[in-house]
Amino acid sequence: MMGLKIRRDDQVMVTTGRDKGKTGKIVRVNPDKETVLVEKVNVVKRHSKPSQKHKHGGIIEKEVPIHISNVMLLCAKCKGPVRVGRKFIENGAKKVRYCKSCNEVLDK
Repeated sequence: MMGLKIRRDDQVMVTTGRDKGKTGKIVRVNPDKETVLVEKVNVVKRHSKPSQKHKHGGIIEKEVPIHISNVMLLCAKCKGPVRVGRKFIENGAKKVRYCKSCNEVLDK
Protein backbone atom coordinates (compact mmCIF):
# COMPACT_ATOMS: atom_id res chain seq x y z
CA MET A 1 0.00 0.00 0.00
CA MET A 2 1.28 3.43 -0.96
CA GLY A 3 1.28 6.41 1.40
CA LEU A 4 -1.95 8.39 1.33
CA LYS A 5 -1.91 11.89 -0.11
CA ILE A 6 -5.01 13.02 1.77
CA ARG A 7 -5.04 13.86 5.48
CA ARG A 8 -7.55 14.88 8.13
CA ASP A 9 -8.81 18.50 7.87
CA ASP A 10 -8.04 18.72 4.12
CA GLN A 11 -10.66 20.27 1.84
CA VAL A 12 -11.68 17.78 -0.87
CA MET A 13 -14.13 17.50 -3.75
CA VAL A 14 -16.03 14.31 -4.60
CA THR A 15 -15.33 13.29 -8.23
CA THR A 16 -17.76 10.39 -8.76
CA GLY A 17 -21.06 9.03 -7.50
CA ARG A 18 -24.29 10.68 -6.44
CA ASP A 19 -22.44 13.40 -4.49
CA LYS A 20 -20.22 14.38 -7.43
CA GLY A 21 -19.09 18.00 -7.18
CA LYS A 22 -19.73 18.39 -3.45
CA THR A 23 -16.92 19.67 -1.28
CA GLY A 24 -16.16 19.13 2.37
CA LYS A 25 -13.55 18.67 5.05
CA ILE A 26 -12.01 15.28 5.82
CA VAL A 27 -13.19 14.10 9.25
CA ARG A 28 -11.47 10.72 9.39
CA VAL A 29 -9.05 8.70 7.23
CA ASN A 30 -8.91 4.89 7.31
CA PRO A 31 -5.64 3.88 5.59
CA ASP A 32 -6.30 0.13 5.94
CA LYS A 33 -9.50 0.26 3.87
CA GLU A 34 -8.37 3.34 1.87
CA THR A 35 -11.52 5.27 2.75
CA VAL A 36 -12.24 8.77 4.01
CA LEU A 37 -15.16 10.29 5.89
CA VAL A 38 -16.09 13.68 4.44
CA GLU A 39 -18.18 16.18 6.40
CA LYS A 40 -21.79 16.49 5.10
CA VAL A 41 -21.09 14.26 2.07
CA ASN A 42 -22.40 10.73 1.35
CA VAL A 43 -25.14 11.02 3.98
CA VAL A 44 -27.43 8.00 4.40
CA LYS A 45 -30.47 7.30 6.57
CA ARG A 46 -30.33 4.46 9.08
CA HIS A 47 -33.11 3.10 11.29
CA SER A 48 -32.13 2.67 14.91
CA LYS A 49 -33.73 1.32 18.05
CA PRO A 50 -33.82 3.47 21.19
CA SER A 51 -30.48 3.25 23.04
CA GLN A 52 -28.27 5.23 25.40
CA LYS A 53 -26.89 7.22 22.48
CA HIS A 54 -30.23 7.81 20.70
CA LYS A 55 -32.96 8.04 23.33
CA HIS A 56 -35.94 7.92 20.96
CA GLY A 57 -34.48 5.91 18.10
CA GLY A 58 -36.01 6.44 14.68
CA ILE A 59 -34.39 7.42 11.40
CA ILE A 60 -30.91 8.88 11.80
CA GLU A 61 -28.81 10.51 9.08
CA LYS A 62 -25.11 9.75 9.17
CA GLU A 63 -22.07 10.07 6.94
CA VAL A 64 -20.53 6.92 5.53
CA PRO A 65 -16.98 6.54 4.18
CA ILE A 66 -16.02 7.11 0.52
CA HIS A 67 -13.14 5.39 -1.24
CA ILE A 68 -10.09 7.63 -1.40
CA SER A 69 -9.93 7.35 -5.20
CA ASN A 70 -13.28 9.16 -5.45
CA VAL A 71 -12.08 12.41 -3.86
CA MET A 72 -9.54 15.03 -4.95
CA LEU A 73 -7.74 17.58 -2.84
CA LEU A 74 -8.67 21.24 -3.36
CA CYS A 75 -5.85 23.73 -3.87
CA ALA A 76 -6.35 27.15 -2.27
CA LYS A 77 -4.43 28.89 -5.07
CA CYS A 78 -5.96 27.02 -8.05
CA LYS A 79 -9.49 27.05 -6.52
CA GLY A 80 -10.20 23.57 -7.81
CA PRO A 81 -9.47 19.84 -7.51
CA VAL A 82 -5.83 19.00 -8.21
CA ARG A 83 -3.43 16.10 -8.41
CA VAL A 84 -1.01 15.89 -5.51
CA GLY A 85 2.71 15.15 -5.62
CA ARG A 86 5.40 14.85 -2.98
CA LYS A 87 8.82 16.45 -2.90
CA PHE A 88 11.61 17.27 -0.49
CA ILE A 89 12.23 20.89 0.49
CA GLU A 90 14.98 22.63 2.45
CA ASN A 91 17.84 20.36 1.35
CA GLY A 92 15.81 17.17 1.79
CA ALA A 93 14.96 17.93 5.41
CA LYS A 94 11.19 17.70 5.01
CA LYS A 95 8.89 15.93 2.56
CA VAL A 96 5.79 17.96 1.64
CA ARG A 97 2.74 17.63 -0.58
CA TYR A 98 2.40 20.03 -3.50
CA CYS A 99 -0.15 20.91 -6.19
CA LYS A 100 0.92 19.54 -9.56
CA SER A 101 -0.84 22.39 -11.39
CA CYS A 102 0.72 25.44 -9.70
CA ASN A 103 3.57 23.85 -7.65
CA GLU A 104 2.09 25.42 -4.48
CA VAL A 105 3.09 23.62 -1.24
CA LEU A 106 -0.10 22.26 0.37
CA ASP A 107 1.34 21.43 3.79
CA LYS A 108 1.49 24.20 6.36
